[in-house]
Amino acid sequence: MSGVSWPRENELDEIKEIVSAMAGRGPEEVRVVVSPYRICPLGAHIDHQGGTVSAMTINKGILLGFIPSDDTEVILRSGQFKGEVRFSVDEVQQPRPIRKKGESHATDSPKLQEAGNWGNFARGAVYALQSRGISLTQGITGYICGSEGLDSSGLSSSAAAGVAYLLAFETANNLTMTPTENIEYDRLIENEYLGLKNGILDQSAILLSSHGFLTHMNCKTKEHKLVPSPKQSDFQKSYKILLAFSGLRNALTNSPGYNLRVVECNEAARILLKASGNDNLDPRLCNVDPEAYETHKGLLEPNLAKRAEHYFSENMRVMKGLEAWASGNLEEFGKLISASGLSSIQNYECGCEPLKQLYEILLRAPGVYGTRFSGAGFRGCCLAFVDANLAEEAVTFVTEEYHKAQPKHASQIFTEKAALICDAGDCARVI
Repeated sequence: MSGVSWPRENELDEIKEIVSAMAGRGPEEVRVVVSPYRICPLGAHIDHQGGTVSAMTINKGILLGFIPSDDTEVILRSGQFKGEVRFSVDEVQQPRPIRKKGESHATDSPKLQEAGNWGNFARGAVYALQSRGISLTQGITGYICGSEGLDSSGLSSSAAAGVAYLLAFETANNLTMTPTENIEYDRLIENEYLGLKNGILDQSAILLSSHGFLTHMNCKTKEHKLVPSPKQSDFQKSYKILLAFSGLRNALTNSPGYNLRVVECNEAARILLKASGNDNLDPRLCNVDPEAYETHKGLLEPNLAKRAEHYFSENMRVMKGLEAWASGNLEEFGKLISASGLSSIQNYECGCEPLKQLYEILLRAPGVYGTRFSGAGFRGCCLAFVDANLAEEAVTFVTEEYHKAQPKHASQIFTEKAALICDAGDCARVI
């Protein structure tokens, strides 16, 4: 964990004191799950189609302090949301999707984590384990909090919360799970329990990442590898990760959103597979040979053609990006990130006007190698890789320009400045 700057000792001590008071036990008995937020430099919106993606975590995220409760009861409090969640781990949990068909993708939205719903992630973790025949006998007394203001920023705070609860329940019940198993359990939380159609990128990044490496994952085969950068210590000091905030916590869009995009990609795959004589295969674009795509793409109506073009071009950008990262070529790596952002706007057709303006501002900011939305671009933030020596200057530039472009939304940003400087993080873990 060398080089990781989060969490700080004072943060851990504060959480331990809170849980200690809740449970009436000593702070030395409190364990803390560190579950970082993730960014996806390349591989946007293709994980659900079995594409290849890249990811890493940042030095911000969720902390969950807990103590085994010595019975089946679960008692939870939150640093972000009011109220107390209570249930028993021996209660049979049933899926409770909280979105209606046609609503936009909301894995980081307040709708999923507001006062009435934030406990669903803990219940979902129990559901995921129960659905695979695992009976829990130990509940937890716990306190969960996330890095301030980042719960709706497109950084996959929902996956971070799900992973945190899984690790806490597993630790309390002396269960040892592999990262691959927990990727599947968190998928069950999101896909089955909460009814989302997202892929496995988010939880994979959170569970598999390692500081100083770029995580590469094939979402069809579930195979992954960690791609090192050359002379890691020097390379890691040469860049910073910039999160530029829009001030939007709720989607400003009439788009049917994420689930519709998944349906469109599947329909494009179905048409292409049928045309190439492979209609017996699962209708996902990963099952379409690139040559078959080139041969038959003329059969796709315009919207489906755009979705397929994004998928195949993004896969290529990921592969080129891995080479650029491994060789330490941040300039090329950044160009590919910006090209990914443009394809997300033009081909995947996501993003609202304030986020598109923020993307354009970042393209002009000093020292920025590349930028794209973090998430679907209907709210939240943009991410950027920036020269470490120019990071502060870039923050000032983005703050000034975004306040000119979107004064109303800029006034809603939780920090004084419109951007936050971050470093690369590590994987989720219990300390």
